[in-house]
Amino acid sequence: MDVIETERLVLRPFTQDDAPALFELFSLPEVARWSGTGQPMTDVSEAIARIERMPERAGGHPAAGLFATVRRGTGAFVGMTLLVRIPSSAGNDREDHEIGWHLHPDAWGHGYATEAATALVQRGFDAGMPRLVAVTNPDNIRSQAVCHRLGMTDLGLTSDWYDRELRAFSLDHRRCD
Repeated sequence: MDVIETERLVLRPFTQDDAPALFELFSLPEVARWSGTGQPMTDVSEAIARIERMPERAGGHPAAGLFATVRRGTGAFVGMTLLVRIPSSAGNDREDHEIGWHLHPDAWGHGYATEAATALVQRGFDAGMPRLVAVTNPDNIRSQAVCHRLGMTDLGLTSDWYDRELRAFSLDHRRCD
């Protein structure tokens, strides 16, 4: 997996050295509430295990990955961004890829999510992904705003992925040409 550089950020593969920063991120209730089970991490071992599962979570597409997102120049951890195969809900047989982001609250409101996601959209489309989706908790207005800034189409509430109702957005490659 390559390193991606934007104007202000570097998106790079996670290493075990990132476990303390990842733990800090997902131990915060205001971050954890929008991810997975919604429960904060309680021990750094959870972050270590998550990093170990990242290659499997990314899937087999060469453009896919979970990226430690840091500030250029300082290397300060901003959060994580991802471009991964999104699990279909039971009864659905879909082959979609998800773009997502989880940033530290100190990084909110600076445009980092949009900047990092824009780079991953380009990466996915350059690698032949025909469509990208983003899913959000129905109450996560901040992430939905990022989806709108990316030019994504609001699909409304759907249970197509993760076996639960989420607000979904999509972006087709042809719309970006």
